[in-house]
Amino acid sequence: MKLSFRPYTLQLKRPFGLAHGTRSTTAIVLTQLEHKGIFGFGEASLPPYHGETQESVMNFLSKLQLEKFENPQEVTAILKYVDATATGNNAAKASVDLALHDLVGKILNKPCSEYFGVKTNEKKYSSYTIAIDDLKNLPQKIKEAKDFKILKIKLGTHDDEKIVHIVKSETDKKLYADANQGWSDKSMALELLHMLKENSFEVVEQPMPVDCKEDDMLWLKEKSPLPLLADESVKRFSDLEKAKDLFHGINIKLMKSTGMAEAYKMILRARELNMKVMLGCMTETSCAVLAASHLSPLADYVDLDGPFLINNNPFKNPELIDGCILPSEKPGIGLEL
Repeated sequence: MKLSFRPYTLQLKRPFGLAHGTRSTTAIVLTQLEHKGIFGFGEASLPPYHGETQESVMNFLSKLQLEKFENPQEVTAILKYVDATATGNNAAKASVDLALHDLVGKILNKPCSEYFGVKTNEKKYSSYTIAIDDLKNLPQKIKEAKDFKILKIKLGTHDDEKIVHIVKSETDKKLYADANQGWSDKSMALELLHMLKENSFEVVEQPMPVDCKEDDMLWLKEKSPLPLLADESVKRFSDLEKAKDLFHGINIKLMKSTGMAEAYKMILRARELNMKVMLGCMTETSCAVLAASHLSPLADYVDLDGPFLINNNPFKNPELIDGCILPSEKPGIGLEL
């Protein structure tokens, strides 16, 4: 089994303003596993605030000796070896996980959803992200989301109430909010949560900073009128036990969790802990988003809009029907070049 990889840069459709800074491109690394003429594809998406770079990903991948595994179906052993190679490097590890599951699915001639035992007959609507931007641009950005039934509004600014007012005046779609760690004061955060509730928002991601006082987050969770989901506060399976006391649910992203295998475990454990689950994405190509879509029927909320936010997706966009991103029925991830 041979691993190859190359850097690539995604061009966003418009400047993507976040609490972490404005950017118009996102670095990724595309990966490929080959076994007996069958190819599996993966990717590592690298938002700067997670600390990985194209250089760090390629350095990590160059250390792997996957050719010693003669049978790609030894998925657990292979991913255990990859994870033990170095700490961190979650997106780099995810790129191997995705390529491996795509490869194994093709070898077995079954889609990844079937591999994980996920039934795909239930439709799951994906949200579309309305990023932080000049207020005057919001109406146009909402119009660009015409094919989606749910909008996820990025907040965490001094203009949050103005943003909500504009959004409500422009659309009657279902609404999620992502505060991006932007509310540092718990009392202010609670006021904003009530404001969002009054404006028919359904759920809020990461209202306070990762390093806020746990007592503040406990207080906010107890009083919040809306479910609160951990995003930056939860990356991997080991983070769940702590998160269950501080949040009502989690946003699982393949780039944080090291891929499909651990994301699947996290979903099952979250259910045992009576936590809600959002399945989300970074700025990603169809490769990672299609991989996540195979697990999406298990989630309460789906936010897999990555390929629709970029101009140079090297793959065919996922199938979007009535606002739903449907898992492919083709073997593996179902990626089309």
